Amino acid sequence: FLFLLYYLTMGGNRKRVEVCMAFGGRTECRTASGASVEEAQRTAVQNACAMLASGMTDSIACDRTPPAQVRILSGAE
Repeated sequence: FLFLLYYLTMGGNRKRVEVCMAFGGRTECRTASGASVEEAQRTAVQNACAMLASGMTDSIACDRTPPAQVRILSGAE
């Protein structure tokens, strides 16, 4: 069970992405991992926007803003 849990969360073919978001005159960069590059990027965007936006309206607007920078760190087959 522990091996399966480790494999699903840390192992396997995880993709890591660093995303920098510019919103509201500030910039925030976050790194995330996921099963695909798209999933990792979406998570990194949400994490960066959580630091930049205040309130639901800002959060939605930030999430819809294209990233200022996207860097694939690993697993880019």
